[in-house]
Amino acid sequence: MSVRPQKLSFWLSILAYSIVLSPLLYISAMAQTQHVLDNTQTNVNLTKAEAKAKEKAGTAVANKKVLLTLGNIIVTAPQSRTQKAQSVPIAMQIVTQKQINTLAATNLSQLNNLTPGVNVGGAQVTQPSYSIRGIGMSDFGIGTGSPIGIFEDGVPVGKTGGVLLIFNDVKRVVVLKGPQGTLFGINSAAGAISVVTNAPENDWEELMHVRMGNYGSRYVDGVLNAPITDNMAYRLSFVDNQSDGWLHDAVTGQRFKKNGNWGMRNQLRWKIPGDTVVRVVWEHEQLNQPARPALGLVSVPSPPGRLSFPPNPQTYLNPITAPINDIFKHSKEKRRFDGMTLFVSHPFSFGKLNTITAYQHFSTSNIEDAAGTDQPYLYFTDGNIQQNTSWFQEFKLSGKNNLINWVAGASYYYVNARQDSQINLLTNSIDTILNNTQIAPGGLYGPLGAALGSPGLLLNDPWQENMFNHGHNKAYAIYGDLIWHLSNRLDFTTGLRFTRNEKQFSWYNPERIAPQLDATLANLQAAGIFNLPGVPPIQTFQKNLEYNSPAATNTPLRINRSWNNLSPRIVLNYKWTPNVMFYGSVTKGYEAGGFNTQLVDSVYQPEEVLNYEFGIKSYFPGYRLLFNASAYYYRYSNLQSLRLIANANSSLPAYEVTTSDQHAKGLDLEVHWLATKALRLNLTASYIDATYLHYVDPAGKSLSGQPVGVPLWSAVVGMEYVWHDVLNGDLRLNLLQTYGGKTRCNIDSTEQGQCLTTPTFTIGAASHLTDLHLGWSSPHSPWSLALYVNNVFNKQYVSINNISASILGTPFADLTPPRIWGVELGMDF
Repeated sequence: MSVRPQKLSFWLSILAYSIVLSPLLYISAMAQTQHVLDNTQTNVNLTKAEAKAKEKAGTAVANKKVLLTLGNIIVTAPQSRTQKAQSVPIAMQIVTQKQINTLAATNLSQLNNLTPGVNVGGAQVTQPSYSIRGIGMSDFGIGTGSPIGIFEDGVPVGKTGGVLLIFNDVKRVVVLKGPQGTLFGINSAAGAISVVTNAPENDWEELMHVRMGNYGSRYVDGVLNAPITDNMAYRLSFVDNQSDGWLHDAVTGQRFKKNGNWGMRNQLRWKIPGDTVVRVVWEHEQLNQPARPALGLVSVPSPPGRLSFPPNPQTYLNPITAPINDIFKHSKEKRRFDGMTLFVSHPFSFGKLNTITAYQHFSTSNIEDAAGTDQPYLYFTDGNIQQNTSWFQEFKLSGKNNLINWVAGASYYYVNARQDSQINLLTNSIDTILNNTQIAPGGLYGPLGAALGSPGLLLNDPWQENMFNHGHNKAYAIYGDLIWHLSNRLDFTTGLRFTRNEKQFSWYNPERIAPQLDATLANLQAAGIFNLPGVPPIQTFQKNLEYNSPAATNTPLRINRSWNNLSPRIVLNYKWTPNVMFYGSVTKGYEAGGFNTQLVDSVYQPEEVLNYEFGIKSYFPGYRLLFNASAYYYRYSNLQSLRLIANANSSLPAYEVTTSDQHAKGLDLEVHWLATKALRLNLTASYIDATYLHYVDPAGKSLSGQPVGVPLWSAVVGMEYVWHDVLNGDLRLNLLQTYGGKTRCNIDSTEQGQCLTTPTFTIGAASHLTDLHLGWSSPHSPWSLALYVNNVFNKQYVSINNISASILGTPFADLTPPRIWGVELGMDF
């Protein structure tokens, strides 16, 4: 949305006053959370060595342990970190290193069981999806953004192939719900997720964990933290995650659902004279594993039989028990990631300056089956190949006094991204598509060969089409945030960010690549076949099926767009007692406009959200009970969503971006109760009632007033029980039960693969998962041992993809993982 000059001048004046003329600006409760997220400089009361010594000596204060446990806060800072978490007037959830290890989680998608209302889809690691409070983005194209900001150590990691990096020496994951654009900017209109890693410290640390489990899983991680001098420390961490896969192809024997990635991080921290702290980080990761398989849902007859069309859902196979039959033998999902980050922190008499300078580059390739059969006349694969380079620079100045706390900052973010969207067919499967869609009944290539007395002459020839996209994105931002301490109990927060986005984008869809076919066509043309009566011209056999825009065929079509935005927030929070705080907020979120990679010359205007929220954060020491809750209402305009639609300009359907207006009311709930010294009970829950305000899909169906599909309820119930003095240590049992409500269907849900009931399976039903972890550790021993079982009762749930259903009659499915178990050995040298 463009801002009128008068309005822009007014808001820039307010922003300048907040940053320059006001004596100080505040970092606010949200900015306190930013310190939790950034990990650049944290207030730590105890070093790790001191904390371990006190734990071993049994001198830890019981109330501190209670606060630590109930607040899910890192062990190294029980007082300040717990207090900060409960003082932040925003709905947030902190996932600790201990919880990550308990789940044996290796990336963000495996934390869904801990964070109701948050969903990260990781079935395709290089093409993730994620949402918070029902708002998210499933499009993996480089043209659009995401309303969810993903950060690692304060650095934005984008939304495509570099998001789901393997967990490597992670300290915590912090989830902030609701618009966070004022201080975060960069794709955080609906919320922010930050992965915080461990920084070098002045104590020796040598750790290693080894896991072995079913399906040939083997996992190793390790940390070496070495103090070089009193002012310098080095930290090396690595992780290697491999498995043989829990699915295999019935024809080729190829195994799917493998793990195949490893990574490392090198860090150097130096405290130079003048109390300036510099930290340099280099991170590298590689992933190489089969892409997700297409689990065919229809029974394909043996030749010369042909598959009936259209498919009948009442005859679908059960993908949990049906064999995989995949003619495509080159399924691959790959990624190479490299990142360099420089953190600098310098204190002044009036505050502190923190800077982040970051470079990231990744390349990904995902080539996968899109039909799930072993028959050439049904062959269809697609590919997504990307290269992405980004630069990020942020300057942040903060300080505080008895009256106000403040923060002011400026940032620049640049992304240079390239994408090749690829489809692969055979002339056999093209004939099937042309016949099924009645574009050319009977097909073209088989009939021509048959007419010439050689039925296979033009069959079995590969055909590839490509859409090449190139994007240059720049984001400039300046922001300020201020909290006034109106009294000992009452705080008032105001914040404002000005953002300017400049984007350049191009589309290029050259003619299809089919060398074997072209050689045959050239011979037929030389023989005069295409001049015979009744034979279509040669151009009929050369036209692109999917990517066929004339404007982008011979040369790339380029466009430029820019948008300005002001994102304010207002928060009022009141401490009724030292341990009970009420808060209310009004915040605005913004996501820049973008482009559809699949649709030439398409432009989407910016997304905007207005969020109203009221919450309570409380802790009752006498009952050892923590209770947090928030209620909210938001209105979201122009939300970009990826949907499967019929393309009037091509023979194939496509996943394209559409926009809609939505609103929702909801509730977030978090309860932790230390029932006894040995028993802890936890409950986190999310209620979301999200519906369309205005939306008419490309087929003309109005979904206004209908649910968007997000379940009403999701919840996690957890229990931890500790047996003390077992072999001179503690034996801990963690049990986690996750519930996901059923999908709220609308009139478009079946076509999108979100809701379906067949005799063999149901899509969109409620889900239940149980995870178990039993571990022993002792402060007197460097060894620890654990047994973990994820999905104890072996419940698997089906998702469906209809991209080939309307052209080949081959819908296919994917599955959630089965029961995964293993043992873990930990070594603390």
